[in-house]
Amino acid sequence: MRKIKKLKTIKEFHQTRSLNPPEHPLISIVDYAEVKLLPEYFECKWTFDFYFISLKKNIDGKVTYGQQSYDFDEGVMFFIAPGQVFGIEQITGTPANKSGWMLLIHPDFLWNTSLAKGIKKYEFFSYTIHEALFVSKKEEDILMGIISNIEREYHANIDKFSQGIIISQIETLLNYSERFYNRQFITRKRAAHQMLDQLELLFADYFSDDVPSKKGLPTVQYFAERLHLSPKYLSTMLKTLTGQTAQQFIHGNLIELAKEKLSVTDLNVSEIAYKLGFEYSQSFNKLFKSKTSLTPLEFRKSFDLN
Repeated sequence: MRKIKKLKTIKEFHQTRSLNPPEHPLISIVDYAEVKLLPEYFECKWTFDFYFISLKKNIDGKVTYGQQSYDFDEGVMFFIAPGQVFGIEQITGTPANKSGWMLLIHPDFLWNTSLAKGIKKYEFFSYTIHEALFVSKKEEDILMGIISNIEREYHANIDKFSQGIIISQIETLLNYSERFYNRQFITRKRAAHQMLDQLELLFADYFSDDVPSKKGLPTVQYFAERLHLSPKYLSTMLKTLTGQTAQQFIHGNLIELAKEKLSVTDLNVSEIAYKLGFEYSQSFNKLFKSKTSLTPLEFRKSFDLN
């Protein structure tokens, strides 16, 4: 098992990648073509104390993140938040024309700005590498324009306006990235709908046996792991396709199962709650009423009247 090496500062990153020292201790833009990965870099995994945003083509290794790996032979963008762990696996040969950029942002640079808390709303920082953002040439040009704006300000003389201007450009970069991810969900609808079909099968399988009474209610994490997705990616994909988050999807399907059991079985409410994985029948009653405006017993009685 590879050990994990932690980089606390952007300066350390520059040192380990054989780069000149950064011009600012809290933010840096790196030309990927200038990065040199020595053999020892492949012997460990990495984690940073700063945000890492990059767009790369033709890298000289495979990036691994969680249980997934990806070799960037196309223009692909990915986002790593402080504390996340990833690795680089060496591949044979040196790719021609490797290109791209990396934007490094220490959280201290965001202090007392709109992004200090706002950056946490961008869920793609919780996606895995195999959920990376594939950008078109047009989209790549838009992102490069923003990076160029940051770079110009970064190399200019620092004044009282510098941080605010750079922050606004970073926010624009993240907003465009969010837009492009949404486009990716839409343009890859076939694959996304196949994933939705798999999710529905997994849900049905979960309740086809006595699993809920042993493991409890199904979780977003449970389904995400079986679909080889991060929970955030699964939830965002479902939100785009169905208008529901993953948790709402689970709850909606639970209610439909509950309605079925209330209408076609003689099981009492507590027994139904147990079979669905609820530890307490009160929790089942509360969820059922929040979704249907009726208690389980009221639903059963109204069904009997029809």
